[in-house]
This record gives sequence, C-alpha cells and structure tokens, in this order.
Amino acid sequence: VAKFRASRRMWYKIMSERFGAKKESSKLLRFHTQTGGSTLTAQQPLNNIVRVAVQSLAAVLGGTQSLHTNGYDEALSLPTEEAARIALRTQQIIGYESGVADTPDPLAGSYFIENLTDEVERLAWEYIARIDEMGGAVDGIEAGFQQDEIEQAAYDYARSIDNDERVIVGVNKFNIGQEPEPKVFPIDPQLQVNQIASLKKFKAERDQALVAAKLEDLKTAARGTDNLLYPMKEALRANATLGEVSDALREIFGTYQPGR
Repeated sequence: VAKFRASRRMWYKIMSERFGAKKESSKLLRFHTQTGGSTLTAQQPLNNIVRVAVQSLAAVLGGTQSLHTNGYDEALSLPTEEAARIALRTQQIIGYESGVADTPDPLAGSYFIENLTDEVERLAWEYIARIDEMGGAVDGIEAGFQQDEIEQAAYDYARSIDNDERVIVGVNKFNIGQEPEPKVFPIDPQLQVNQIASLKKFKAERDQALVAAKLEDLKTAARGTDNLLYPMKEALRANATLGEVSDALREIFGTYQPGR
C-alpha cells in the first residue's frame, strides 16, 4: 500500500517538475498490478489462494486501477479451470463484498501507513539521485547498476528463507510430511505439433514478397529516427509474425548483453 501511495506522489512530482507536463491527467499515475507469481509455492499450493487474496487486497487498498490475480497452482503448471475461477472470485469478493473499493485511499491517515509511505518515497528518491549521478538510466544499465541491485535483492531474499529469517508457510515452517499429488493442467503434446503445422501453412499462404518488403521498411526506419510503430503495424498487417518483426529489429539494434 505504501509503495503504491509513494509511487503516485513521485509520479506527480516527476511529471510536473522534471518533464513539465501541462495536462493534469498526465500527472495522474495509472497502473496495473499482478499478484506475485514468484511468491507462489509448489508446496501446499492451496495456501497460494490466501497469498493471492492478501496481495490483491493490498493492491486495491493502494489504489491500483487494474488487477490480475494468479491461479493458486501456477508454481506447478498453467492454471486449471478451477484455479482460474478461484482467482477471479478473489477479485470479485474484494470488489463486490468487502467494500474496500468504495473509498479512495482508505488507509490514509494511519500513522504507520503515512510513515511507511514517506520512508518508501525517501529511499526511492535516493535511488533516482544515484542513477542521475551516473548519467541516467541507460548509463546505469551499461554500468550494471540496476542488474546488480536486482540480483543482490534476489540473493538476500533467498538467503533469508534458507536461514529461516523469513517464514514461508509450508516451505520452511508448518510443512507436512506427505503432500497429496496436486491436480495440474494437462498438456497435450499434439498441441505443439498442430501449432507448428498451422504456422507453416500460414507462412506458405501469405504474400512473401510483401512481407519481405515491409520488414525491410522496418529495418530502414530502425536505422534512422522514424517512429517504428507505423512500419511495425504495416509489417504485421502483411502477416509478418511477431518473431520476424523482432528479428528485424534485433538485426539493426543487436541484443543487449550485460557488461559483466
């Protein structure tokens, strides 16, 4: 909740002062939230229903405009129909039963929430200042700063679980000896065979010369400073695949490789 509240304040300030936005609507942060798939556990997967519910409630209390809820079995497979339905019902219970969506910023004024919001914002501005001192986001990426911070945070999180500083219910505490075999989404290998055949047929029946010409137009635009969205749309209209469009751009721009 504090993270989202801090983000809105920072967005308003950045859009107003750094970018000089004129329209008030440009200064309003609109964002989508997805519950944390990385927090779902393969052990005791039904516990993930509670995790998703808590995360979803936090997102709504923080003011998200759009929300996706993960299926409880996504640590094991694609979500089954049952898991997808429970994920949907989680949103519907929060939206239609709980009443929390009836009030904007319902936790405003709480000492803890206000204090935590200020602290999150303060630390976020520190990160922005550090990146600005490097010359900006691109220079930071080339120096490996963001990647190092992400990797260190991931390592610290995993280590905190391994040494029991952080409790993950059903994983390093409150686990059970023999878990029942979970129901997982069945994958039919024939689907892959059928999809490959369908793609080959699709490519064989399109105008290959037109596709090649549109992809070349895209490469030409990528070499200069033109808006790439227009030639990308034209290539897709000519039935170029997403992979072919991506390959055309990779041919010009290359593929980013971390410096270390």
